[in-house]
Amino acid sequence: MVFTCLLLFGFSMAAISLRAQNTGTGTSGTDSLPNAPSISAQESATVSGNVLDPSGAVVPSAEVTLIQGEPSQRRSAVTGVDGRFTFGGLPAGTYVVSVKAKGFQPVSSGKFTITAGQAYELPSLKLSIAPANSEVVVQPTDVIAAQQIKAEEKQRVFGVIPDFYTSYVWNAAPLDTKQKYSMALRDTFDPMTFVGISIGAGIEQANNAFPGYGQGAAGYGKRWGALFANGRTSDILSRAVFPSLFHQDPRYFYQGSGSTWSRAKHAVAFAFVARSDSGQLMPNYSYFLGDLCSGAISNLYYPSSSRGAGLVFTNAAIGIGGRAGQDLIREFLFKHITKHVPANGKPASHEQSP
Repeated sequence: MVFTCLLLFGFSMAAISLRAQNTGTGTSGTDSLPNAPSISAQESATVSGNVLDPSGAVVPSAEVTLIQGEPSQRRSAVTGVDGRFTFGGLPAGTYVVSVKAKGFQPVSSGKFTITAGQAYELPSLKLSIAPANSEVVVQPTDVIAAQQIKAEEKQRVFGVIPDFYTSYVWNAAPLDTKQKYSMALRDTFDPMTFVGISIGAGIEQANNAFPGYGQGAAGYGKRWGALFANGRTSDILSRAVFPSLFHQDPRYFYQGSGSTWSRAKHAVAFAFVARSDSGQLMPNYSYFLGDLCSGAISNLYYPSSSRGAGLVFTNAAIGIGGRAGQDLIREFLFKHITKHVPANGKPASHEQSP
């Protein structure tokens, strides 16, 4: 009998212990910050607040971090569409709230203390716009020049006739030797060059210029070949060989601003002066010598009746006069009928001349 009573008592105690565990009368079920002491529901506090931009509008999806104590314990949350956040189940203590959002500078609240069971409303956290990151990329001069050459090689009058040697960028980067030769070859062998030679040879044929060439297909072919040789030797010598030797820029620099008279003087002057690779003005040795040497070479293939010093200086004078006229057209007309013009020439306040 005693054994039976003891057995029943043991079962009863076991049942009471099991019921206590199932009904949560122990201390393991409370919420807490990581490593924080257990607290009851009556003691847990909350921290709430909202995040605003400089204009006072709410900032959704901002990342909010709640930091407590030393060593710090953290919780994170994201603001809702109304810009609000709430942290619950907090023990009493001292906290800091920090906020980060894309396009804004991070901001933190000052330290604040909450008591057990308190519903603490944090003053609104106002963000300021993050400063724009301005990144300056410094490129070598030859790289800048290469980019400008690429833009110039898109310049075509009426979208067809090349206008490569007009720089609409007033302070264009100087060309190195390789770029001077590359640009000269690109221009002198452009398909439209051959069209111009064909028209010029036809005009000479019609006017019976250089009669020693005769008429007919043979005469036209000789005139075509002479014009081709004149242009190629002149271009290569005056735009590549001598500019490399004298460190001169073979391009015409469009002014585009100032009075009509100022622009006309600038255009005509560029038939006689050139800009050095260092940006200074100097006599245009490249074009003078290029025209003279080209004229001298032309004695090799012009009819004997047309050869001599007269041919040399005549071709040189034609070259200089033609360049002055071409520069006037570049200054006053080409920009209006040329496609892919990248800039507007000399700024109105710029003091460099001509």
